[in-house]
Amino acid sequence: MSVDPDDLPQAAPDAPACPTTPRDRGIDLTPLSAEAEAARRAALPDVARRALDEAEARRDGDLKLPPELGGRNGPEPVRYGDWELKGLAIDF
Repeated sequence: MSVDPDDLPQAAPDAPACPTTPRDRGIDLTPLSAEAEAARRAALPDVARRALDEAEARRDGDLKLPPELGGRNGPEPVRYGDWELKGLAIDF
């Protein structure tokens, strides 16, 4: 099976080689004003508004989780890289 190179979509001549950030793609990341954010949320469906409110409450809330029993010492391996046990490192 072969592909004709002329049939493939082409990037714009002035496009960056590899857009890696939203700014490279032309997306404006400046925060919205309070009024604009309120208007944006008002335009959302009720389900989406409720989900945003729940996520904000979770983010602002203080989780009271019980301490882990028999857990590992040091930084969390899932968050900070490799698992290491008795000198053997396993990188997923």
